[in-house]
Parts: sequence; C-alpha cells; structure tokens
Amino acid sequence: MSLSTYRQEQRADDAAKAEQRRLDRTAADERRAERRRAEDERTARLRQQARQDREADRADRRRRRRERAKQRSAALTPENIYRRGTLSLVVASGVASLPAQVLHFVGISPMLLPLPLALEGAAWVMAAGVAYADARGLPGWVRWLLRSLVVGCAGFAAFINYGYGVSLVDHGLSQPDASTVGAGLAAVTILGPAVFEIRQWVSTIAAAVGGAEDRARRRHAARRRRHHRKVRRVANRLVSAAPFGALPAEEAWARAWSIVHGSDEPTMTPVLHQQAAESAKRMRAAQQPPTPTENADESSEDAVNRSTAELGESTPGACAPIEAESTLPAFGTAPVGESIDRPVKAVAAAEPRPRRATGRVPQSARSTRPKRTAEQLLDQARSATADWPADDLTAEAIRKAVRTAPAKARELRDTLQAERTQAGQSPAAEAA
Repeated sequence: MSLSTYRQEQRADDAAKAEQRRLDRTAADERRAERRRAEDERTARLRQQARQDREADRADRRRRRRERAKQRSAALTPENIYRRGTLSLVVASGVASLPAQVLHFVGISPMLLPLPLALEGAAWVMAAGVAYADARGLPGWVRWLLRSLVVGCAGFAAFINYGYGVSLVDHGLSQPDASTVGAGLAAVTILGPAVFEIRQWVSTIAAAVGGAEDRARRRHAARRRRHHRKVRRVANRLVSAAPFGALPAEEAWARAWSIVHGSDEPTMTPVLHQQAAESAKRMRAAQQPPTPTENADESSEDAVNRSTAELGESTPGACAPIEAESTLPAFGTAPVGESIDRPVKAVAAAEPRPRRATGRVPQSARSTRPKRTAEQLLDQARSATADWPADDLTAEAIRKAVRTAPAKARELRDTLQAERTQAGQSPAAEAA
C-alpha cells in the first residue's frame, strides 16, 4: 500500500469519526431538548393545576359566602325577626317572673311549689288557645274568653311578683328600690303574654289581608258581585241547592250567567252581542271597495269641496230684476220748476242681491252640469291639449282645462301621453 493511499484512508476515517461525533452531539442535544421540553410541560401542567385549584377554592369560598349571605337575608327578614324576637321576649319574661313566684310560695310552704308553675303555665296555655282559635276560625266569644283567662292568670302572677318585690325591704333594700323591683317584676310578668297576644293579632291581620294578588282578587270579586247582582243571586241559589261542595263557585256563576243572559260566555250579554254584530257589519261595509259609477269625473271634489267661484261659473238663482222706481215724471214732459223743486225718492230693490258663494255650496245652489262620457272627455282633452308641449301635459293642467276630477285627469294624462308616444314611434318605424 502506498503512502498516498494510506493517507486518504486515514483522512476518510477521520472524517467518518468527526461525522459520527457530530451526529452523537446532535442526538444528545435533541435528547436534552426533549427532556427540557418534557420538564417545561410538566411544570406548566403543575402550574395550571395549582391555578385551577386556587380558582376552585376561591369559587367555593364565594359560593359559601353567598349561601351564608342568603341565609342571613332569609333569617333577618322583618317577619322572622318579629317572630323570633317575640319568642325571645316570651322566654325572657317567663325566666324573669317564675323565680319570684317560686320563692314567694315556697317561702310560705314547700307544699306550694307547684302553684307558680300552674299559674304561669295556665297563662301560656290560654294564650296558645287564642292562637288555636284563630287558626281554626272559632267564634269570637271563644277568643275573648281565653283572653280574659290569660289576663286573669297574668294579672294574679304580676300581683304576686309585685308583692315579692316590695317584701325585699326586709332583706336590706330601701323602700324606693323595693317598689322599683316589684314594679319591674309585675311588668315583666304581664309583658310576655301581652307580646304573645300582639304577635298573634298581627299574624291574624296579615293572614286576612294577604298580598297584593289577594287584595286584587277580593276587589274583583266585590266589583263582580256589585255589577251583576241578578247573576249573583241566581249563583247563590244554585250553590245552596246543590250538595255541599258539589258545585264550585265559578261553575255556579257560569250557569247563572247562562240563565240570566242566555249566553254561554260569561262576559257577553244580548246587548253586547248586538253591538258586536253591528260593529262587524260596519267594518265589512267600510272594507268593501267603492263601486265605480258613470262619469266619475263629476266627483265630490268638484261637487262638494269646490265652490262655483273656483269652477269659474256663476251661481244661478231665481232672483227678480232690480228695478228703481222714481217718482219723477219723464224729463221731457215735467215742468222745469217741478223737476227742480220735487225731491228725488229712490225705491229699494224688490229683493237683496245674493252674495257670491265663497265656501261650501249647498246642494240646492249647485249648478247642474251635463254628464260627459269617457269618450267626450277624451275628445275635449285632445282638443284642449293639441298644441301643448309634452312638459305641460300634466294632470292638474288637464283637470283645469276640461274641468274634471283629479283621478279622471290622471287617466286622461296617461292616455294622451301614450298616444303621443305611439305617434312619435310610428314615423321612426316607417323610416326604418
């Protein structure tokens, strides 16, 4: 092997080794980039998961805050505050008044221990009986009997508590302080049943009054009974004749309406049906197209809305001629002295001169014009517009020239323009 060949092979081996090292470095760089990319993705996922967890925690905290706020708003309504506050006052009243009664009766004899419990319990049981009577709708005398028992029991308990408070003078209190304690115990004994009764009274009134919808329903029922007394009487008789609960009130009202007015619809009467039929008839007549009549050019615009002054015609009238009668004789036959000395006397006209019509002319004073056919109108329009230029051929000019209605004038204009157009096209066609 020659030296040049050896060197060539050596250089080829070196080049292959260099290429291999380069490929190895490239592969290592790619593996490092892949690992770095995987680590970045894992870090991003962990960061995203942590962010989602924080957002979920915040959303859960907001939800819990909203729920607590909703519960607070539901619990702090005026109704709940009044109801729970009343119960709290009732409990505080019982706790404050019962020990004084127990000490009072036990101080007399231990055998009297059940007496304060029975006395205080009787007041509260009677107060609950008032609420039960309101709920069941019992007669009023039952409520007032129970209220009187409540007042009696609470008043006797207040008397006992007042006496116990005054007796505290023997235990070292001054007379004013003992009187104050007695008055406070008596007041708190009466406060509980009084507050409970007021609460029951307010609840009864609120249940009777109801909401806005209930008030509107009651007003509607009152107006219906007031406006339709006959129907109300018949409906009441139907309900009373049927078994209890067998005929609902609305069904009885519908039957009574049919009996009184003869209509199955509870809102219609014979008078309303007649008015509806007449209104429908007028509407059908108004919606029908107008019937074309002969010589429509003599329309309401010329006959009604325009006076004879606008038409350029005088108003005919059977007026007597105006005559001026003079007492002077003929000039030739009268003496000169008499003609000078005799005063001249003018006699008024037999009838006053009629005024010129300036507004709407009555039917009797309108002039009677001969009716023209469509051919006659078209001939007159051709004669009147024969020497008119095309720009002057308008509906208003034709209407004034032949004295016709605007609608007929527009038809004449269209006809004349069409004739002139055909006349202009004919020479051109012949020339072609």
